[in-house]
Amino acid sequence: MKKNSLTMAVVAGMAGVAGFASLASAVELNPDGLGQVLIYPYYTVNKNQQTLLSVVNTDSENAKVVKVRFLEGYNSREVLDFNLFLSPNDVWTGTVNRLGNDDDAGAGVKTADHSCTFPPFPAADSANPYQPFRTYAFDGTLYKPNGIDGGPTDVSRTREGYLEMIQMADVARGTDLFDTILHVNGVPDCDPGLIGNSITGSTELSPPTGGLFGSGSIINVGQGTFFGYNADAIDGFYNTVHITKSGDLEPSLSSADVPAIAYVFNNGALLSLDYTGQEVDAVSALYQADTLYNEYITNSNLGATTDWVVTFPTKRFYVDKVYTPTAIQPFYQSFDKVSNVEVQLTPYDQEEGTTIQQDCDPSNPTPGSDCDWSPSPPPEVEPSSLPYEVNVISFLDPDADGAGETSGVLGSRLVFNVPPFASAGWIRLDLASGNGGTHLLRPAANGTQLRGLPATGFEVYNVINAHLNGDVMANYSGLFRHRASKSCAAGACS
Repeated sequence: MKKNSLTMAVVAGMAGVAGFASLASAVELNPDGLGQVLIYPYYTVNKNQQTLLSVVNTDSENAKVVKVRFLEGYNSREVLDFNLFLSPNDVWTGTVNRLGNDDDAGAGVKTADHSCTFPPFPAADSANPYQPFRTYAFDGTLYKPNGIDGGPTDVSRTREGYLEMIQMADVARGTDLFDTILHVNGVPDCDPGLIGNSITGSTELSPPTGGLFGSGSIINVGQGTFFGYNADAIDGFYNTVHITKSGDLEPSLSSADVPAIAYVFNNGALLSLDYTGQEVDAVSALYQADTLYNEYITNSNLGATTDWVVTFPTKRFYVDKVYTPTAIQPFYQSFDKVSNVEVQLTPYDQEEGTTIQQDCDPSNPTPGSDCDWSPSPPPEVEPSSLPYEVNVISFLDPDADGAGETSGVLGSRLVFNVPPFASAGWIRLDLASGNGGTHLLRPAANGTQLRGLPATGFEVYNVINAHLNGDVMANYSGLFRHRASKSCAAGACS
């Protein structure tokens, strides 16, 4: 298993001092981008966009069997999953597109890649090359009596969300399964008998060793915008073969090996947190943040707009009644059309100004103003609410077309609009406060509780240069991952 060398050096030192051999295997968010599990925080086909995806097997010896699972953005119900077979040094690519121009059109994925999948994709040059995303997991067909969760039940719900890839096994050279996965002159055999039978417990499978990395790109060909990101990489997830058929809810982010230990850095200190018995918390701990930070630009002279994507990749295990009858902390509301979680959003301009500052009126020094007696009470700031598994925060003037209904850059319908405070600045998104108290992940075995919510995502912005003449493309785009801070409410935090 490939690890970040610095992290592993620290871990080895801890193991030597503390004497726990079990620290050699634990879940970590690998800053080097390689892992057994990949999380792609967002896909979309809204606003005439398409999403391009890739995954790379860096292992030169072993083939990989990978669960690929697309999840819609409201409540992370599955819209498509399949098993992917990557030969050594292989790359798989796919494209998510909107299937039709109607308002209620859905999305689907196609590939011109030769890597084996089960089930196999339609041929890229066929009349219908796309595998449509499906509604069965949220339209009442499956998971009764909790199939309908209050969200939309039509196929348009599939147009935005995120995806996860979870390696289920390695396949070693010299086996029949390896030979049918291996590309010969660029094309593998993909024997359907061997590929299909691999899900029934083939003896040719061995525990997964990782080494995957991936990327996503949201592209609008007509506008000339491109938003590219690296997938999050989780390593040390498990050391056993865990292979299932297409459509199975397992393996999932709750399938970490026991003991389910998470490595988390808190202000430079490495925490080793045991979540055995509540395995999904080991993954949540990797993403747990008390605050997210990023920038925004809304300068009208530049035609600039900004969206933030905030994805909670494990939220369904805490709020969806398919997994739990009642909501589990750090979330507080079971999903029924929405699952609101209160957060505190504080915007700043580029010169330290913020909405929570109040002008000083010397003739009437109101409490909380800049010229009040000290100590002054804090100003009243209304909390915001993020209701979905994938949330897009948009910074549009309330009078702008579509403000509050769709986001300005990505055209998301999972939108929370924030009127711009200034033409440019940054945002402090407090994930720890809200819902009448503090958001806390359940305690680890040593009593440590992490504040905040498990979140990932990024900022995207678009700028339009209206001063160019002719047919010169005048759109400029950028994407920046969120920065985050962690904190502990109890237990050993250092």
